[in-house]
Amino acid sequence: MPQGLRDIRRRIRSVESTRKITQAMKMVAAAKLRRAQESAEASRPYAERIEDALRSVAADASASRMPLLRARPVQRIGYVVVTGDRGLSGPYNANILRRLQQEIAGGGEAVFFAVGRKGRDFLRRRGHNVVKEYLGIGDYPRYHQAQSVGEDIVAAFTNGEVDEVRLVYAQFVTAMTQHPSVQVMLPLKTPEGKAARQYIYEPDAEAVLQALVPHYLYALLYRALLEAKASEWGARMTAMDSATRNSEELIHGLVLLLNRLRQAAITNEIAEIVGGANALQ
Repeated sequence: MPQGLRDIRRRIRSVESTRKITQAMKMVAAAKLRRAQESAEASRPYAERIEDALRSVAADASASRMPLLRARPVQRIGYVVVTGDRGLSGPYNANILRRLQQEIAGGGEAVFFAVGRKGRDFLRRRGHNVVKEYLGIGDYPRYHQAQSVGEDIVAAFTNGEVDEVRLVYAQFVTAMTQHPSVQVMLPLKTPEGKAARQYIYEPDAEAVLQALVPHYLYALLYRALLEAKASEWGARMTAMDSATRNSEELIHGLVLLLNRLRQAAITNEIAEIVGGANALQ
């Protein structure tokens, strides 16, 4: 077999192996995306109910003495950056980090709470101050993980280490669309509007508000983690689908090239045989 044909056959086998891997990764991502979406949807009733309760109690209590609700001059901003621990998810991580760079381009002092290895590595390479890191969130975030992050940023805000906390994450729209967004978490703004139902407070509205605000903050973080994870799986599924289709196109081109070279070799051999036969006559 000519060297060129042998190389092309080897290349086809290599690309076929890659296609099998990307197909498997696409199927895994699709299954995990489905579960991540279900988890995000399951968290919505709790988030809506606690938001309704906070709206009601904030209307009946004075929020001026709540440290987490009180705004102050912003000198240092804390960013909670939610990215993935792994790559192979297309532009997912890059889009979030690009949105973060736009936020910090205006200057000012900033510290970072990195949720995910990709964000942590990006910030460290550029010399930013990463005060806390949270790795290994897993494929399906849990509420206690959001609570752990929330307790750290509440402590930093309460102690005056930061004057404002912003959350940077990818908002899930569809499997093919994720919007990097920035949300101000602290000082916390109570939901506006009228509550859907009336509540009776024990011992009083201010005590309930004091206890409810942290849980509302944790619910916001938990929902953001679920949205981010669904976005990551959607981006990975899309990227693996694109890689699979590119592999198929490459294989198709290589097979055509292989057939042309084989046909050329056969034609050349026939011409040599005919030429030799004619020479013998």
